[in-house]
Amino acid sequence: MKTLIHPTAVIHPNSELHPTVQVGAYAVIGGHVKVGPETVIGAHAVLEGPLEIGARNQIFPGAVIGMEPQDLKYAGEYSWVKIGNDNSIREYVTINKATGAGEETRIGNGNLLMAYVHVGHNCVIEDSVIIANSVALAGHVHIESRARLSGVLGVHQFVHIGSLAMVGGMARIDRDVPPYMLVEGNPARIRTLNLVGLKRSGMDLNEFQILKKAFRILYRSELTFKEAIEQLEELGETPQLQHLRRFLLLSQMPGRRGLVPGKGKADVGD
Repeated sequence: MKTLIHPTAVIHPNSELHPTVQVGAYAVIGGHVKVGPETVIGAHAVLEGPLEIGARNQIFPGAVIGMEPQDLKYAGEYSWVKIGNDNSIREYVTINKATGAGEETRIGNGNLLMAYVHVGHNCVIEDSVIIANSVALAGHVHIESRARLSGVLGVHQFVHIGSLAMVGGMARIDRDVPPYMLVEGNPARIRTLNLVGLKRSGMDLNEFQILKKAFRILYRSELTFKEAIEQLEELGETPQLQHLRRFLLLSQMPGRRGLVPGKGKADVGD
């Protein structure tokens, strides 16, 4: 199995590579790196620990994973990058480890990070997320499962992007994007539901219709935030609606950035 590792690759003796891992030419793997089965590490990739990578990941040439965060608060503490299974990490993606002792930057399962994506310290990317080319995520960004981010956009630190949300290209995202919404522009505005994504998700018609009613309450009425939340509670108890309400309420908590407004509004319901 040693033939799976190119002779020019540099691998620290403290690293742990499953025997089925492939390593390309001139790749550099530092200490305290653990890589799971059938993962492929491309030429000139750089992996620095502490770093855990699961099974069947494709790490393309030039990717740099686990380097120190671009954060002046970082003081050399022991922190992590943890990556799940079945991810595609394309050319020249950078993923920084976390700030804070024992903290982690975490990538889930089945994600696609296209070329030149930057994932800052302490970010969380859940499952089945697609991030297009040249997207920059600042520190502490949280992206929920099945969200879609188009190319050449920036996401402010501490922003949360909800599940099945769609963010248009070249946007500036400085506040939270609720689940199931389509956001675009600079300044960013919620335009409509992510109709294509919701239909492709397998959601049934009743759940889809309830989300359409929720969108009209939030972004096509003159209700205040409190009034809109109260009306959402009257629509039913589908999992999607429960998640949307919870996301909206948490976005107003201390330490969160608030919500991206709807078109022509300063905030939800204003």
